[in-house]
Amino acid sequence: MSTSDDAYPLQVQGYYSAHHGWIQAWLNKRLGNAADAADLAHDVFLRLLAKPRQFDSEGHVRAYLHTVSRNVCVDFWRRREIEQAWLDVLASRPEAYAPSEEYRAMIFEALQQVHGMLARLPQRVAEAFLLAQLHGLTYREIATRLGVSERSVTKYLAQAMYHCLLLEMELDEALV
Repeated sequence: MSTSDDAYPLQVQGYYSAHHGWIQAWLNKRLGNAADAADLAHDVFLRLLAKPRQFDSEGHVRAYLHTVSRNVCVDFWRRREIEQAWLDVLASRPEAYAPSEEYRAMIFEALQQVHGMLARLPQRVAEAFLLAQLHGLTYREIATRLGVSERSVTKYLAQAMYHCLLLEMELDEALV
């Protein structure tokens, strides 16, 4: 590690001291929950530590931290949306089929990963994938629904499956 690398955590500590208060207040205003805002404010600085950046000015630091704050807020809402959908599914099942807390956590994490993967795909690719996987539509039916050729559907599904394989590899590596 070079001297500048050693100094970076101290820089982030300075950013934390200077900006943590307004970030937490901004998040609290958006979320309406001080505890969640405090957690997410810390996440902003963890992201900054994880991906070192150089800033030209204090205004640049503030703008970057505002963008990261907005992103962690959006991620938080997405996680909550996925979690609520999962809880709704669990509530519709008989108690005898309720999974353990550990299994619930694993499923929720996998759902978040799949949701993130789908969000990164082009819209038509994600839509074709969902139509095939969730609704069981044929390539021809998907093509008709999307107004594209069957060949395009084949390409879309190949692209989606490629990203599924990448996600599976990431998840497998995380378990090792």
